[in-house]
Amino acid sequence: MDFILTEELKALQKKAREFAIREVLPVAGKYDESEEFPLPVIKKAWEQGLLNLVIPKKYGGSGFGLLSSCIVVEEISSACPGIATSIFDNNLGAEPIVIGGNEEQKQRILSELVNEFKLIAFATSEPMMGSDVAGMKCKAVKDGDEYILNGNKFWITNGGYADYITVFATIDPEQKHKGIAAFIVDTKSEGVKLGKHIPKLGQRSSNTVSVGLKDVRIPKENVLAKPGRGFVLAMQTFAHTRPAIGAFAIGCARSAMEYSIDYAQKREAFGRLIGNYQVIQEKIANMYKDIEAARLLTYKAAWEADQGMDNNLSSSIAKAFASDVAMNVTTEAIQIFGGYGYLRTYPVEKLFRDAKLYQIYEGTSEIQRIVISRFVMKGYEHAMPFLGKRRNKK
Repeated sequence: MDFILTEELKALQKKAREFAIREVLPVAGKYDESEEFPLPVIKKAWEQGLLNLVIPKKYGGSGFGLLSSCIVVEEISSACPGIATSIFDNNLGAEPIVIGGNEEQKQRILSELVNEFKLIAFATSEPMMGSDVAGMKCKAVKDGDEYILNGNKFWITNGGYADYITVFATIDPEQKHKGIAAFIVDTKSEGVKLGKHIPKLGQRSSNTVSVGLKDVRIPKENVLAKPGRGFVLAMQTFAHTRPAIGAFAIGCARSAMEYSIDYAQKREAFGRLIGNYQVIQEKIANMYKDIEAARLLTYKAAWEADQGMDNNLSSSIAKAFASDVAMNVTTEAIQIFGGYGYLRTYPVEKLFRDAKLYQIYEGTSEIQRIVISRFVMKGYEHAMPFLGKRRNKK
């Protein structure tokens, strides 16, 4: 085992941190207040080679693995989780093509994303369907070698500005996961309607919209996955992107902890710095240990993906744990700041609002626990002898 970052990863981390401090942090509050889409910042990230991290070198990308991506994500998220989401949604949108696209699709779409400043979004969720991917209603009807899409997608990050969207739809809702296919949708296609930005509690600089699809014709070359294969592709995509959600949460929590340390070493109460009180020290110690644990779990899940291993379980563990850590740490940060933590004058209230999303999107924390419990109850290998005779599994 080796937990030391290579010199290349250290250089990448330094580059991402400098970008976060120089380009993201100064405008984080502005975009949160206005709920504008931070397009200039995203374009700078593209110019710096920080936008399409997962695209292989063969197609002009940087070819970074998932571990490298998580290191970059943490740094950008520490400056602003919302802007970080806007930047790294291109990874989510492109991942299905990286995993499941044919050679022509990879050459055409991935190369375009690298060589031109274009955005690609990802669409599985619908107005009444979120984590239950198999329950989608958006319909895909085969017409010769082409498909026609009808339906609505919801919670689509960067959807209002995307040039492409990887859309998942079903040939028959009754078939559940067996009916799901995937498509590359050009947002300029006839019948595609991009909705207005949806106001949110946090991550307000992240553009979130609905996408309407009315008789949208998908040419043969943009069929990404045939019925049945689409569900598998969506699950593979999530397994590759959920560690990055852990990294988002870690960056958010890390900043909340650092602001708390700084405040505790300056604020006096009852004649002493509050950092000298054991109750505050305990809060900060818990923050640090939980962030360290979340980072290790996230790195493990990312490393497994980079090794070509099945990381579905580890990615669920990392996302569930790290998202809880972000929520707990930002809550405690507000407590340390006291009344000032509740004011928008200080940054911790924004981090608190931003953190909540990690427990919800790309599979809620409840869904992650279902994945984990299924393994523990059915796949986990016991070291200890069983207590008496085992009952047959049902």
